[in-house]
Amino acid sequence: MSAFAAPLLLLFDIDGTLLSGATRAHSEALHLALHEVHGVDARAHAAGVAPAGRTDGEIARLLLLAAGIDARRIDERADDVRAVCCREYSRLCPDDLSRTVLPGVSPLLDWLAERDDVALALVTGNYEPVARLKLGRAGLGYRFFAGQGGFGSDSEDRAALPAIARRRAGRDGVPHPRERTIVIGDTPRDIACARADGVRCAAVATGSFGVSELTGADAVAADASALRVTLAAALAA
Repeated sequence: MSAFAAPLLLLFDIDGTLLSGATRAHSEALHLALHEVHGVDARAHAAGVAPAGRTDGEIARLLLLAAGIDARRIDERADDVRAVCCREYSRLCPDDLSRTVLPGVSPLLDWLAERDDVALALVTGNYEPVARLKLGRAGLGYRFFAGQGGFGSDSEDRAALPAIARRRAGRDGVPHPRERTIVIGDTPRDIACARADGVRCAAVATGSFGVSELTGADAVAADASALRVTLAAALAA
């Protein structure tokens, strides 16, 4: 890497991209928060809200609207929902989530972390405390993602998160360059948020969407091992 070239900023999603099967306690914590803050049991409406690729705040809003809660009240109590959800997740989160790390993810991150032309960060719909604890319990936390990123606690709008992550990864008040940024996720919403910020997207078919459903990305990989090949090509370009 040139001494003057910015590293390639890789913005990883969590659920479906790095981990699989780590959402049960997360979902329960959000439902408990909605009940404590708004007095509603939104589980009856969960089937109508597909969570993949959405932020926690957006999921909460959709569930509450379906339960008949006024939009103004949702806005006024959003911080309370976030606080209670994070509190409840810290209580419910399993001590060990290492089994949820998707095959090939740990070797991929080991390889990326050893390079001086790469910077690792997160773009996830999880509230930040939830994301940090979830990755920590999975063994991927400060080992790979000690820095900042963009989180569901920063904005309810998933499309806003890459720009937030680039700003935090920048230097001297200048955001990290778009041309040196790639969003990595497993849903069409990950692709859409990358497009909204004008950055590239590498999709992995390790979540609930197949390769044919992710063709809007710049590259689509079947799994983490194939993603390594895609990223190696991007780094060599």
